[in-house]
Amino acid sequence: MTATPPARPADLSLIASDMSEVDKVISMRLDSGVPLVGEVARYIIAAGGKRLRPALLLLMCGALDYKGAQHFNLAAVVEFIHTATLLHDDVVDDSTLRRGRPTANESFGNPASVLVGDFLYSRAFQMMVQTQNMRVMEILAEATNIIAEGEVQQLMNMHDASLDEAGYLKVIRSKTAKLFEASARLGAILTNSPHETEEACATYGRSLGTAFQVIDDVLDYDGNAAEMGKNLGDDLREGKATLPLILAMQRGTGEQRLVIQNAIEHGATEELDTIIQIVRSTGALAGARAAAAQEAETAIAAISAFPSNEHTAALVQLAANLLGRRH
Repeated sequence: MTATPPARPADLSLIASDMSEVDKVISMRLDSGVPLVGEVARYIIAAGGKRLRPALLLLMCGALDYKGAQHFNLAAVVEFIHTATLLHDDVVDDSTLRRGRPTANESFGNPASVLVGDFLYSRAFQMMVQTQNMRVMEILAEATNIIAEGEVQQLMNMHDASLDEAGYLKVIRSKTAKLFEASARLGAILTNSPHETEEACATYGRSLGTAFQVIDDVLDYDGNAAEMGKNLGDDLREGKATLPLILAMQRGTGEQRLVIQNAIEHGATEELDTIIQIVRSTGALAGARAAAAQEAETAIAAISAFPSNEHTAALVQLAANLLGRRH
């Protein structure tokens, strides 16, 4: 098993100038003859966020010594796809807070959020077609389709307290990890890397994305609303059986299991404080963090044969840092 490096900030200053170029592309491609389109899209993009997916693409390109400029366009594409999923997710989940301020649907209404999400998807496809690279289009089209399937599967799993760890992982690998995987894989495509390198990139991205989502689900029971920029207990209110709850039901007493089961089936948050105590006392939070750590180790091992440079080192540190994130 690969030892996970100690958490310290990944050196994203390496791609600061690249991210500035990506921001220029985003700003330019948000232009629309319909003012509300740009207003809603800029509202959510300006809220910040981690920009992990475009950063991942840029770091992969740096690690593999890419010399062109197409990575700016594709980094913007993956950010548009991600932002579209957020707009749609917040409508489906009836969320009111994201990144520390009201969601777009809370500010502009559900119809505007859904339709602007559609605009971002279609704009992303316009941009990827302009690459005139069929492999790029295949990767992003497949990712978008699998993300949509994952969203529908998650909807079907709502309020299902019988969901097991395998079912949970299947959903998050579709709806979250798939875009991480695609972002990383694009670095190999742009550099015309061999198949083995492309698959290593894909493994890194998929494992990184899985670890990211597991930690995100942990923070719904072990985070701080002010730090996270969203409400604690949102997953429970939506009836989502996430890994901390699945493990707590496996490890807890019959009475504890019934408390969690009832909360999932009815989307009840009245017992949130009790459930937080259960997931802590049963070791479910620690178990979920251990699962995330294993995914991070898989990501790091996948790129162990990459060129030794600052960008590769930043990718290693990025995976290690996920385990200590608080928002």
